[in-house]
Amino acid sequence: MHLNPYGADPVRLAVDLANDPPGSAAELARRCQAAGVVIDMPVRDDDLTVTLRLVEQWSEIVDATSADERAALLNRMLAGASTYPRLTNHADGRWHLHYRDDGVSLSAVLRALISVGTALHLTGRGMDRLGRCALDECRTIYADLSRTGRQRYCSPRCANRDAVRRHRTRHAPAH
Repeated sequence: MHLNPYGADPVRLAVDLANDPPGSAAELARRCQAAGVVIDMPVRDDDLTVTLRLVEQWSEIVDATSADERAALLNRMLAGASTYPRLTNHADGRWHLHYRDDGVSLSAVLRALISVGTALHLTGRGMDRLGRCALDECRTIYADLSRTGRQRYCSPRCANRDAVRRHRTRHAPAH
């Protein structure tokens, strides 16, 4: 996966995995590949287990109630992905950065991509640019990639449902 300057691609992948956890290592590999992750290592069953724990840790970052708490949790995740960035051109002949050693597992690659991508996303766009849908019955995680930085819902559908509910509450006859 090529990281964009704001970490959007790895954050989108983290959101996808958090909202719809894969059920098998093969499904995890397919979804990672579809998101642009180069799968140049064997994918093992424990990659799924480790990745699901990673996604749980990442969800704690989403649910943090302050920028300081979010930064502390993300710093802990970044420390677990400790390796030095390196230049490589293995995948398509174009030079790009890898945030991992050669020969590591898919789950280790995901830890590096998601933690660094999240750090780039939050520092580039704002520390409050991750959240859960504001609709009471929806707990879906979103990454705010909007220009204004005011996203509160996971989708226009949830935003519309909440707006209709608020409208009906305001205009309901008093008893």
